[in-house]
Amino acid sequence: MLLKTPCRSLSAVLAAVAVLSLNAQIDTTRARELRAAEVVGPYRSGVRVMHDTLDAVIMAGKKTTVITPAALDADLAQNQARQVFAKVPGISVWESEGSGIQLSVAARGLSPNRSWEFNMRQNGYDIASDPFGYPEAYYTPPMEAVERIEVVRGAASLAYGPQFGGLVNMVLKKGVPDRALAFETRQTAGSYGLFDSYNGLGGTKGKWSYYGYLHHRSADGWRDNSRYTTTNVHGNLSYAATPRLRLGLEYTRSTMQQQQPGGLTDAQFVIDPQSSSRERNWLVIPWNVGAATLSWRPDARTLVDAKVFGVIADRGSVGFTKAITEPDIINGATNAYAARQVDKDHYANLGAELRVRRSWTAFGREAVLSTGIRGYGADNHRQQQGVGTSGSDADLSVSGAYGRELDLGTRNAAFWAENLFRLTDKLSVVPGVRLEHLTSTVNGRINTSGTGNVDSGERTRFVPLFGLGAQLQATTGTQVYANFSQAYRPVLYSDLTPSATTDVIDPDLRDAHGYNLDAGYRGTLSEALSFDISGFRLFYDDRIGTVLKDGVNYRTNIGTSVSTGVEAYAESDLLRVLRGHANGTHLSVFASYAFVDARYTRWNNPAIAEDPTKSIADKRVENAPRNILRGGITYRDKHISMSVQGSMVDGVYTDAANTEAPNATATVGWIAGYTVIDANVTWTVSEHISLSAAVNNVFDEAYATRRSGGYPGPGLLPGMGRNGLFTLAAKF
Repeated sequence: MLLKTPCRSLSAVLAAVAVLSLNAQIDTTRARELRAAEVVGPYRSGVRVMHDTLDAVIMAGKKTTVITPAALDADLAQNQARQVFAKVPGISVWESEGSGIQLSVAARGLSPNRSWEFNMRQNGYDIASDPFGYPEAYYTPPMEAVERIEVVRGAASLAYGPQFGGLVNMVLKKGVPDRALAFETRQTAGSYGLFDSYNGLGGTKGKWSYYGYLHHRSADGWRDNSRYTTTNVHGNLSYAATPRLRLGLEYTRSTMQQQQPGGLTDAQFVIDPQSSSRERNWLVIPWNVGAATLSWRPDARTLVDAKVFGVIADRGSVGFTKAITEPDIINGATNAYAARQVDKDHYANLGAELRVRRSWTAFGREAVLSTGIRGYGADNHRQQQGVGTSGSDADLSVSGAYGRELDLGTRNAAFWAENLFRLTDKLSVVPGVRLEHLTSTVNGRINTSGTGNVDSGERTRFVPLFGLGAQLQATTGTQVYANFSQAYRPVLYSDLTPSATTDVIDPDLRDAHGYNLDAGYRGTLSEALSFDISGFRLFYDDRIGTVLKDGVNYRTNIGTSVSTGVEAYAESDLLRVLRGHANGTHLSVFASYAFVDARYTRWNNPAIAEDPTKSIADKRVENAPRNILRGGITYRDKHISMSVQGSMVDGVYTDAANTEAPNATATVGWIAGYTVIDANVTWTVSEHISLSAAVNNVFDEAYATRRSGGYPGPGLLPGMGRNGLFTLAAKF
């Protein structure tokens, strides 16, 4: 009898999705779950852990964080990631440009490159161009539009997909439930021509609920040749067909045009980190994301969540991206610049996910089964090495054929299941499995020569993943948790595409695979201290790289890395501790710290096998800071909120060989650590109006977080210097 009802429900839902392409929203039960999920803390801290279940997904036993941007004293106008994620220990950020258009975050020694080691989602669905073949996230919603950010570490691999980093899901605002019309606006002006305008409108009328926003941000940029403009439009509409069923649609369009100032040599960085020798490089991105979702409770024990979603987008770049030591100069004979290179990608993907959560009885207690299926397809038409104009504007037109033209595809199907067993009143275990079927294809040509064609590179594989979590309610306010989850990183398009006709791709090239293991203790003590401290191990096997074999470049699985460390967060309201009770005045301090020892344990490179001095075994993983410490102090009362926050990040190597001295083109070499201090103040004028001001990088620290070997311009890429902003916000 237990299985009959879910089976009938599944059939009904599949039919409904196929015929209606429906949508849904949070119901009252989920709202109660979210309120229960908050760690009872000293005041509105802006972070909490998740409840045992979230929608149709089990979160018990996982390391989770929920961030509420509006509750933070943070620079939301520029999507300042080091401030928004400050209370999530171990988040490393690439801060190579100040636009906030691309998030570029990572954890546990992984690369922050456009957040490609995280499963990036919006409202629970994919927003990257292709999470399997090209997982770089070129689009980030404005933080002013984000209600909360859900972060799940590596244990998200079973419920959401294979990425080692885990999940970052940005949940956008929806219409207020208590009135038909509510309006909010935020207008920001700041240094270097910054202008940010956010305007949202929403409400609920009868069975209908809606919300939409219009956002625009532009600036001249802190560095020379770094101006940008971005515009975002979003709308969502939901309909309560019955008390148990909600349907709806949502759509987002984001457009961005950004000038790329390129890299610097280390000497240029010391002299003037704001300088730039590239004025003709541009990135142009239109991004369209749509979804239809359904939330249905056929009975008190069952929740069904279905989503149909897709992305249609383009990535276009034009510029001169050769080594920083090669000047982009005017040809004396023609008195004009040389033609620039144009690269274009066109992405089209479509997916569907169906999740079912069902309560049942096991061991005399309530158990919870979460299961689901996924179907997904993505196509990328890639055009590169086109001959562009000799101008300086963002003109993507080309003359003649592209030097490289490829069709890249992904087809994916998955099934997963996790079950929460409550063995006692305090102890729970969560075993789980995910079964992935994945096919990747590459066709086209890599140059215009007679031998430049790429034969069909179709690869099909079946990947099973397993996991086990546990959670112990140690006291009323604290939990012990642990989790082991396998993960894998699919072979990317770039791994299947030879750079030249002489390059060889290993026919037995395998997906990288491994696991995340973490265990910790979290909760509150006497409602005066919130904390979460844990240890972790990330095993990353079969990393892909290029080696020299038989005189040619050979793309194959060549290495293994292991990251181990500690992640810790604590926050306390000092005034509440001193008084012994709460009132309207708070003085809170927080600290989040991560120690990460990320090292290579194996590197199979035939070119260095006979020279032990060149082995990178036991070398540190590139772009992985050993220590990341963020902390801050906040004073808050009924009208005023003031905070100061510091971000201290260790230096990093930028290549696997751990090269210390930078090379002439500044593409490899050690990057020194840095400390950045930010300050924010907000005055709540009335129930409807507030004024805020912020100064980022108060002491004007000159720092860099990354080096680039190619796009967006080879060399050392500086972080943003001191800048200020002022915001007027109103709600009606």
